[in-house]
Amino acid sequence: MAERGAHITTAPPDDGRPSIFEVVAQESLMVAVRPALHHIVKVLAESNPARFGPLWRWFDELYTLLDLLLQQHYLSWAGASFSENFYGLKRVAVGKSLGLRGKEYWRSLALLVLLPYLRVKLEKFINRMREEEDYSIQNPTSFRKRCYKAVLASYPFVKLSWEGCFLIYQLRYILWNTSHHSPLLRIAGVQLTRLTLEDLQAMDAATEKMASAQSTLSVGAILKKALGGVSVTVSSGLSLGVFFLQFLEWWYSAENQETVKSLSTLPAPTAPIHFDLVTYSPLLPKLKTVCPLCRKVRVNDTALGTSGYVFCYRCAYYYVKNHQRCPVSGYPTELQHLIRLYTPDG
Repeated sequence: MAERGAHITTAPPDDGRPSIFEVVAQESLMVAVRPALHHIVKVLAESNPARFGPLWRWFDELYTLLDLLLQQHYLSWAGASFSENFYGLKRVAVGKSLGLRGKEYWRSLALLVLLPYLRVKLEKFINRMREEEDYSIQNPTSFRKRCYKAVLASYPFVKLSWEGCFLIYQLRYILWNTSHHSPLLRIAGVQLTRLTLEDLQAMDAATEKMASAQSTLSVGAILKKALGGVSVTVSSGLSLGVFFLQFLEWWYSAENQETVKSLSTLPAPTAPIHFDLVTYSPLLPKLKTVCPLCRKVRVNDTALGTSGYVFCYRCAYYYVKNHQRCPVSGYPTELQHLIRLYTPDG
């Protein structure tokens, strides 16, 4: 049984077809990079909301831009994505001996950069709809509410079908029934193979040619050189820090955080500073019961876990949904940080 498993999951030495372990490892690399960078930006935004707050709010777009520069550089230079090149793999157009050309190149770039961005946005949209469903933000009889319910009911089955399609492709790849371990590679019209000595020599020659071509001082050459420099800097930094990023992913995983919390107790947070009475509200006797946003007596008291300030639920919900920060302190805040307060007489 073990010999059969080894035969299935490994390829002959003279075969350029990568093993299932190699293709899964290169996919998990980029999956580990995003949450690690996301946590770094979150720490920076919490330390200085005024300076680094926009990085937190526009993280998805900024990460996609960096990913575009990174993947474009590696597809043009090595004929592979960053993670594929890191594991010594390359993309080859199906039925062609040359590297990526024309439509295969643009399909690969779109599926590597645009598809993950759309998937992240879809996940956030679904999470927002679930929160609105849980807290009954929308009118239950409205057409929009019925559409939300239909989307929420069908999304788990769509996601199951999506993940199941990838699983089927991986099983077929293990059993040598297909040359694609992912349906995205089939859509792009490419397949993965191992890098050869000739490929490495061609990459070195391309690097030298690019350096000599960029010695001119034209505007196009300067711009191309600047973009190439940014791509090389990002790729080099990721190559050097890939193991550190994977360590961060493990360190901030849910399982490890539970262990850390069980071994240490968090200090009690300090009380928030008092509001400025000149700009806050003239109703000084009712100051403790007034919402800082609507300036009325609070309804459905809700605290923000990041700052401790209390608002009306609707005021806090829509403000955090639109601005992703506390309206008083400016700390980065998400909808999951809303804490509804219930009084014994409420």
